[in-house]
Amino acid sequence: MVVEILNDGGYRSDGRRQYELRDITIELSQQGTADGSATLNHGLTQVLVSVFGPREAKMRSQTMHDRANINVEVNVLPFSTGERRKRSRADRRILELASTIKATFEPVVQTALYPRSQIDIYVQVLQQDGGLLQACINATTLALAAAGIPLLDFVCAVSGGVHAAAPLLDLTTLEENDLPHATVAVMPRTRRVTLVTLETRLHVDRFAEIFQLACDAGQVIHKEMKRALRERTTALVDALGSGLGRPTGNDMVDRDMIMEET
Repeated sequence: MVVEILNDGGYRSDGRRQYELRDITIELSQQGTADGSATLNHGLTQVLVSVFGPREAKMRSQTMHDRANINVEVNVLPFSTGERRKRSRADRRILELASTIKATFEPVVQTALYPRSQIDIYVQVLQQDGGLLQACINATTLALAAAGIPLLDFVCAVSGGVHAAAPLLDLTTLEENDLPHATVAVMPRTRRVTLVTLETRLHVDRFAEIFQLACDAGQVIHKEMKRALRERTTALVDALGSGLGRPTGNDMVDRDMIMEET
């Protein structure tokens, strides 16, 4: 059976329009002893990122006297794709993905505040259906923010491709396999670009159009990430307040009555 990437009505194989993003689900619950963690879903692509640190570097050779070293490790679970193939950490594609994530965040994380230390970022790919790099970058941004590590700005990434001169955003695996595409990561507040990767050859005119669409889509993703972090922060503040036993209005009245009697 042949699946149309974009039909005559302007709908894609999963029912989305050209510029429509997949549903984004964000969970910032604590994972073990990690200082910050985030589970992010872009459609059917699911990624879990855990951040440890800043902490003392395990190896003296990785210690930098003027800034923190960022270490990124990626683990793709065997059941995350239809291939059912176990990838080792020495796999070329995994090493390339980890290197790209590190290069994206080195200019964004304020490493100068933590000299002679190390920040470990562990990425676990739980499920894949296209847009893996964008999911890893967005989840890493959330995990770093949850860990309280200072960032110059959020990093929001999205993929884009071209089908018969029609640009598409947030590609699935089916679309990535058939279309020339790119991934763009932007800092929404400053509108600076931290990453542009081309998986295949793309005409310069088409690239300019995809680039602009990706930058606009980054603003939308930024709002979702801010909302998730704000909700988590509010929940933590409320939990801290209840844990300290903050007095209620009735408690204050009773205390004043006792003071007057004495």
